[in-house]
Amino acid sequence: MFTCYCFRLHTGMVTIAKGLQSRITLADGNSMPMFGLGMFESSGIKAEKAVEYALSQEYRLIDTAEFHGIEEDIGRGIEKSGVNRKEIFVVNKLWENGYDRCKQVFMESLRKMKLNYIDLYCIHNPAKGNNVETYKAMIELQEQGIIKSLGVSNFGVHHLEAFKSAGLPKPVINQIELHPWQQKTEIVNYCRTNGIALMGYSPLCKGRKFNNKLLIDIADRYKRSAPQILIRWSVQHGFVTIPKSSDQRHIDANANVFDWSLKEEDIELMNTFPDEYCTWNPCVSPWNG
Repeated sequence: MFTCYCFRLHTGMVTIAKGLQSRITLADGNSMPMFGLGMFESSGIKAEKAVEYALSQEYRLIDTAEFHGIEEDIGRGIEKSGVNRKEIFVVNKLWENGYDRCKQVFMESLRKMKLNYIDLYCIHNPAKGNNVETYKAMIELQEQGIIKSLGVSNFGVHHLEAFKSAGLPKPVINQIELHPWQQKTEIVNYCRTNGIALMGYSPLCKGRKFNNKLLIDIADRYKRSAPQILIRWSVQHGFVTIPKSSDQRHIDANANVFDWSLKEEDIELMNTFPDEYCTWNPCVSPWNG
């Protein structure tokens, strides 16, 4: 099994994945893979086959959400893969918050995915409100053993501080958009200081920057694709990285980032890219709302 090693960046010492089997130990003592398959904008048979194929290629982390509407497809992909459930780390997220709704939707998610538990369950959006009440419901589900770890997504510092003020245990993961054009230094530093692991969605910036000249120049020097450079940037920052794809060629290429590394000067160059793109709409709502 691959282990992890540490790499010093401007953010300090972080754990870096060395392969698809690399895992990170979360604050609750559970461990999770540091690389996986994002499922946003996949659907139907494509989603099912993407999950089945990725698991056959030794991916062990599958990320989805209630909002995606593909839980049944993912469940079929997991079942058809034949991979032992205990080896697969499933991430799911609750879209609309609320104590009662959380419990109802979570049980429905289990039914749709034909699973007995979810490895990591997250509040998808703090701007929906009722964060504390929703999190209390998640804690109760965790006490029943049907959620292993508790996380959040798109949370800013003040949202996490609200949990602390309410006397609630901290989430072990904050999943946020992370790539060279959305580095979110404040929340990244807060999470690292407080032992909250970072999971970066949209590491490929939804393909909107593949023609960026500086990115292309870096890719040419390494004889790699622009997507691979972006993924490697995320990996070397120690983020749990989940590039999305339903294309088998891309699933393979996205994982081909572990037998080479970016030089520190290229990492630093990419760290200077300006913040100018955000997946969330409105972008400010999770951070300032």
